Amino acid sequence: MLPTLPDAPIGIFDSGVGGLSVLRHIRAQLPHEHLIYFADSGFAPYGDKPEHVVTERVLAIGAFLVERGAKAIVVACNTATVAAIAALRARYPGMPIVGVEPGLKPAASASRNGVVGVLATERTLAGAKFLLLRDQIAAATGARFLLQPCHGLADQIEFGTLDSNETDALLRRFILPLLDEGADTLVLGCTHYPLVQASIERVIAAATDRPVTLIDTGEAVARQLARLLAAGGIVRSTTDVPARLDGYTSASSTALSSAFTGLLGIDPPVHEVAADGAGGMLIGQNN
Repeated sequence: MLPTLPDAPIGIFDSGVGGLSVLRHIRAQLPHEHLIYFADSGFAPYGDKPEHVVTERVLAIGAFLVERGAKAIVVACNTATVAAIAALRARYPGMPIVGVEPGLKPAASASRNGVVGVLATERTLAGAKFLLLRDQIAAATGARFLLQPCHGLADQIEFGTLDSNETDALLRRFILPLLDEGADTLVLGCTHYPLVQASIERVIAAATDRPVTLIDTGEAVARQLARLLAAGGIVRSTTDVPARLDGYTSASSTALSSAFTGLLGIDPPVHEVAADGAGGMLIGQNN
């Protein structure tokens, strides 16, 4: 039997482990909520796939989370948000669904000189919704947005190589041209990127003495989720039953377990999931 609201879990998903950067903010702001995290690592990255493919995956994962009783869904992936959150909301019109988008508005407000660099996947930066948002905010604030596709960076993070010469080389390749053009604010426009924030800060410090502000929207996503749960009267109250976190992955349970431990310092149960012939999800072995 599926749990009844408000004791039902919140479903959170990403193309891989990047959404853990959002999960940590949700756990901090909503410590009593049951959570399900789905890492679609078997189909990562989303950023180089056609939009219709990403939409099909998002709808399949949404159905998987709803079958497990999710009362709300967080699309903890910028690419998936841009490509498919409208389709997901149309499929589940009565459900709170929160996406993540590059923080262009807070970046424009934070910038001192109006030059903002945006680090994101190619798919995110090419999305019509993103480009419309950029144009609207640029017109309203006068900010100049420098768009930098970061091909391969999410893959490096997904592989667990957070602090390596290869990752540092990619970061220098993507960040230094933005700094050379005067950017004083950088948007971390993929949920994977906050996981290497320390490396990003190191690259910036080696390149310039100017202060550079980094924008991570994970905390704002958690706040919006909390507002929607409160508005719907489905916040889980404090009980004697502790909050539970379950992980699912379309790839290796060992890899996701290692990510939970290495990035968040926790060890929840993790389940491997396979896609059936119809594109749905099937639970495989547990870890």
